[in-house]
Amino acid sequence: MKRTISVLFLFLSLMSLQAQTAKKIVILHTNDIHSRLIGYSPESAYTPMTVNDDKTIGGFARMATIIKNEEKSNSGITLVVDAGDFLMGTLFQELEPSTGFQLRLMKTVGYDVVCIGNHEFDFGDQKLADMISSAAKGGQIPKVLLGNAVFNAKDPGDDAIEKLFDSGLMGRKYIMEKDGLKIGFFSLLGKSADKNAAFALPIKFSNQVKTARKLVRELKDEKCDIIICLSHSGVQLDKKGQWSGEDVELARKVKGIDVIVSAHTHTKLEKPIMVNGIPVVQTGEYGQYVGKLELTYDNGKVTVDNYSLLPVDDRIAGDPMINQLIEDQKKLVNDEILKPIGLDYQKPVVESGFLLECNEQGDIQGSNLGPLVADAIYSYLNNHTSKGIDVCMVAVGVIRDKIVPGIQSAPDIFRIMSMGEGKDNVPGYPLSKIYVTGKELKSVLEILRMASKSDAENYCYYSGIKVEFDAHGGLLNKIKKLEIIDRTGKTRDVDFSKKNKTLYSVAANSYMLEFVGIIKKMSFGLINVVPKDATGKVITDMKGAVIDIDESKDGIQEGKEWLALMEYLSSMKDTNGNGIPDVSEKYRIAIQTFFPVKGR
Repeated sequence: MKRTISVLFLFLSLMSLQAQTAKKIVILHTNDIHSRLIGYSPESAYTPMTVNDDKTIGGFARMATIIKNEEKSNSGITLVVDAGDFLMGTLFQELEPSTGFQLRLMKTVGYDVVCIGNHEFDFGDQKLADMISSAAKGGQIPKVLLGNAVFNAKDPGDDAIEKLFDSGLMGRKYIMEKDGLKIGFFSLLGKSADKNAAFALPIKFSNQVKTARKLVRELKDEKCDIIICLSHSGVQLDKKGQWSGEDVELARKVKGIDVIVSAHTHTKLEKPIMVNGIPVVQTGEYGQYVGKLELTYDNGKVTVDNYSLLPVDDRIAGDPMINQLIEDQKKLVNDEILKPIGLDYQKPVVESGFLLECNEQGDIQGSNLGPLVADAIYSYLNNHTSKGIDVCMVAVGVIRDKIVPGIQSAPDIFRIMSMGEGKDNVPGYPLSKIYVTGKELKSVLEILRMASKSDAENYCYYSGIKVEFDAHGGLLNKIKKLEIIDRTGKTRDVDFSKKNKTLYSVAANSYMLEFVGIIKKMSFGLINVVPKDATGKVITDMKGAVIDIDESKDGIQEGKEWLALMEYLSSMKDTNGNGIPDVSEKYRIAIQTFFPVKGR
């Protein structure tokens, strides 16, 4: 009997010891927040301090409450991370180089580690360094990772970022010790994200798989129990409905990673993608959800216990302190960004009775928002420039939000076209103009249509032109007829024979017009488009193509897409008599530019 009791006691002791060594870990994660500090849409409806009275989603005040509640309820280890593109997408981004507000806010909300995505580079290396430095001077910030950055020893353009690595404010990897565990983090910026990080130069990015293997090896040598990769690379479904993409390949090819927190593709994963036992997770976009990955670490092994997406919506009462910090920053945005150009953060601009969207993963050809944006730019430039514009175009990839039914204010409109900056103090890429021959115009349209087949973000919407095409036509020979449509509705045919030297003006944002430099490459050398000015002189520097929106003033007064959209929407009729313009019913359905040849 005593022997039985002793054996039972030993068994219970061993079970108790095993229970003590097993540790519960909760990883709360986000990705592609894009400075959505306030719930949307529209922002005017956002009421974070009360519940169940608005339809907005997101907002850091609500997110803070979720994180605090999860930390309180978890008896084990809680980690809070972001996988990149946490910046760029709202008016708040404009003050980041001087204030570094968002990184400090993220630390206050509870973030431990964040990584750099492609859009953190939108203002260039120096301003990214300024953002991080300003944030650190003002208080504590999360650890900032950029694992596969390659610096150029001969170019001083990346020195500011390199100094942040030297100072420890940034790093390739990071080790955190919690509850007796050593948890290693590293980050990657993927191939697709690299292509979208044009302003990161002279910084380049090393091979993701080789870098991951190296960093995993280093973290293993430093006795890390768990290794987490924050990968701004992404996942997507292939044609067979199977999960693929850079982060799936990463999990297949690199041993030793325990978790991959994915980003860049804005993919909402209801459950982890399991690859070789490695969970790959991603929450979608814009802070709609906080991902919650529950793990157990036991005797050197990590297992997934559960996964869920926690909705950030009006069922959550926001954190009062976080909300006040954001309100104070909002006032600063209004005073320093909007008031100088005669705008107000809260003032209604337009009201919509229907949804306008441009869904990159959906029916882009059936978009009603894309044509509206193109028409807005066309109207704006023809209203404000003496020579006017023949054709305006806008790509899917630069349309960042939708217009939901309701009253829209300046921040709602800005979110639609929120990328980039020019040489002035007004947010947004400047609008630019080049002149091309009829033949070159046809080539541009052919190439862009072909490029959109492989990447939806290249699909373009146009204003001022009508195109007839034959889907059965040969390579770069599908367009059969072009017509320029002026503001009165009159049309004129475009002669795209070699003999026609007539020049046609094409306008888009300055970033998009850079496509002329890659058309020759995309067409395998078959097509070369040479951008020209109104006199036919070749433009060698695209900075010279920026449009002067007010020729009565000295220097170049830059025009911006979002301001074009603001003006166009403000000019629409008030149909319900409440003093606010209403979006025209003609945009309830998509407006087509490309038409199949009759009889085909």
